[in-house]
Amino acid sequence: MGRETWWAIFLLSFLLFVDEIHGSRRQEQALRNLNKAKFWGGSVDRSSETILEVDNKAVFGDHDYDKSRYYYAQQGLKEKDRIQKLPGQPEGVSFSQYGGYITVDKSAGRAFYYYFVEAQQSRHTHKLPLLLWLNGGPGCSSLAYGAMQELGPFRVNSDGKTLQTNKYSWNHAANVLFLESPAGVGFSYSNKSSDYDNNGDRKTASDNYVFLRNWLERFAEYKDSELYIAGESYAGHYVPQLAHTILHQNNHPNSSFYINLKGILIGNAVINDNTDNKGMWDFLASHAIISDQAARAVNKLCDLSESVSNQTSECQAAFAEIQDDIQDINIYNIYAPQCQNANITFLPKPPSAVTDPCSDYYVYAYLNRGDVQEALHANVTKLTHDWEPCSDVITHWVDSASTVLPLLHEFLNHSLQVWIFSGDIDGRVPVTSTKYSIERMNLPVKTAWHPWFVNGEVGGYTEVYKGGLTFATVREAGHQVPSYQPARALSLASHFLRGIPLPNSTHTPHF
Repeated sequence: MGRETWWAIFLLSFLLFVDEIHGSRRQEQALRNLNKAKFWGGSVDRSSETILEVDNKAVFGDHDYDKSRYYYAQQGLKEKDRIQKLPGQPEGVSFSQYGGYITVDKSAGRAFYYYFVEAQQSRHTHKLPLLLWLNGGPGCSSLAYGAMQELGPFRVNSDGKTLQTNKYSWNHAANVLFLESPAGVGFSYSNKSSDYDNNGDRKTASDNYVFLRNWLERFAEYKDSELYIAGESYAGHYVPQLAHTILHQNNHPNSSFYINLKGILIGNAVINDNTDNKGMWDFLASHAIISDQAARAVNKLCDLSESVSNQTSECQAAFAEIQDDIQDINIYNIYAPQCQNANITFLPKPPSAVTDPCSDYYVYAYLNRGDVQEALHANVTKLTHDWEPCSDVITHWVDSASTVLPLLHEFLNHSLQVWIFSGDIDGRVPVTSTKYSIERMNLPVKTAWHPWFVNGEVGGYTEVYKGGLTFATVREAGHQVPSYQPARALSLASHFLRGIPLPNSTHTPHF
């Protein structure tokens, strides 16, 4: 085993500790499970192959791409999915919302749950972009996080029964589709139990593509819409891998189905293992969370040819010091409070500009209510356990690319928009990790580093590279950027969807 591999093992042993401490942050906890399998269990393929270069035939076989067994009739199913009203929904909701299942493999009985909200601002909603949102984990729900805690039209109140309006919902700028993927996540399921043991990057990308094709048949008015794919955290894998699959299938000689993909948007994203890990150490040291001495020790004094348990006493001491330093903070937002009281309240708490650190518990209570599941058209008879924000039935992740940077280059070569954003107080996949990863791409700078503005204040900082890649920080945002800074996140998403640079002064018009 090479020195680089052992270094990754050592770095990630630290991440396992961090995520054990903050286990209630379920989306990020799932990264711990993957890292444990990746670097300790030995059961995950970490090939440097990015994804699907040789896998499309393995997934689809020799089937004709337009007559494959994976594509099913969708006529008449859209209206059955219409959600009349969610329990506890505020009055005055004027947009349409849908929820239901798309079968991705009939023989296995594998189906993905989706929640779709049409745009609020136009009668001709299909003329606005379609944005597909994917949360990470792997194994975490886009309904739990993206829809209910981040960029969806509602937030769950502390009573676990009622909803409040999110005035910074991204459906002000696009039609937004939330997907629970892969099988075993949220309300998505398979009748073949072995599917839960065989999830991975390749299978997820292929199933997500099949889902999208079938969904576009069901919602045929969006077939020609501009499609953008967005997500955070481990969706730094999901989003590029799905985009790559779309490009591959669009160019397949036997396919007449074309998806109008225009760009991708990923935030605090896992995209390149080595730089992701190094960036975390440097961030913690530069933010006075761990000492410079400890950071230097793990970078210089640890023997990369040895296992963690065989490190020198100086290295072990530095590691123990780091554990002590971070155990009482929320590593996913280093300045945010932790949830001290997860009890559901009798009446909703008054609205607050500060993100409630106990939101996970409110969403859990709401989405496990029978009347909510019925309204969402969630097929609860397929579930043998409570709905969970992150899956407890996905036991293995069989393949995980070590990098997706080649895919980002591919998209730039196809003139797709590629935007990467980073909440600047996330310590889990911090801004330093993203900056180091972008540096590895060796792209010339087109527009130098400068602040961008929202509502007269600095929203963050941005740099644009030749070829079409935009990098933007979001000031005072943690791992889930739209939760912590919803106005800044909506402004960033709106500019991305319009292909317009972020405003470089307080006088620049906003969307």
